[in-house]
Amino acid sequence: MSAGAVFQEALRTLRRHDLPEEAERDVLVALEAGRPGPLALLYAAGVEAGLGREVLLRRAAGLFFCACAANLADDLADGECTYYTRPQRVGPGVQFALQSLCFATLARAEVPAPVLAEAASAMVTAAGLQGLEVHTSTWTAPGYRRVAEGIAGKQWALYLRVLWEGTALAERALAVGQHLGVAAHVAEDLRSGDRRLLGMSEEDRREVLGWAREAAETVRREGLASLDAVLRTVEPLLTAR
Repeated sequence: MSAGAVFQEALRTLRRHDLPEEAERDVLVALEAGRPGPLALLYAAGVEAGLGREVLLRRAAGLFFCACAANLADDLADGECTYYTRPQRVGPGVQFALQSLCFATLARAEVPAPVLAEAASAMVTAAGLQGLEVHTSTWTAPGYRRVAEGIAGKQWALYLRVLWEGTALAERALAVGQHLGVAAHVAEDLRSGDRRLLGMSEEDRREVLGWAREAAETVRREGLASLDAVLRTVEPLLTAR
């Protein structure tokens, strides 16, 4: 129900913009492709921080738009955007719309301008590290860690920074989000068998896995129930290797 509430808020927000039918349908396809993604975690983390329901849903929906934009960009770069018949024609416009929806939504969610500026800067860094990823053919532990910290660590740091703004958890957001993003990123690469991780030397892979386990343990020490729920999925993948 919690994930569904955020998704419904995203749909209501999309429909308020009165896009042409074709454009709205294309954006909806990207939202479905990014589902469930971070929906349940955003809701649970907002509840744990004590956010009121209206602000929580708006912030979570805005961040979900951002996550879907990043997901679409990654799928386009990897040739995995199978949910459009003509991804190279349709995808860029949808990504532009999703990123714009992100900020249009967060601007109505009681997020101060300096925090939005901080979030935008973190998004630029994450996008730049995705650019580094597509130009990398041989992966090593240092290169992998740099990309993971930028793509996943900074993304989750900014998600929690925006989501928890004005709450008692705000000061913990950047560090917690960074470690959570790293652990989840490595776990997902293990689950999917991504070549950037599994194609490394055994020594480099051991280094990355040890780093990810330390990140997961750091998150666990925070004692936050919403994040522990994620770790129950992440840690078995990290410890199985």
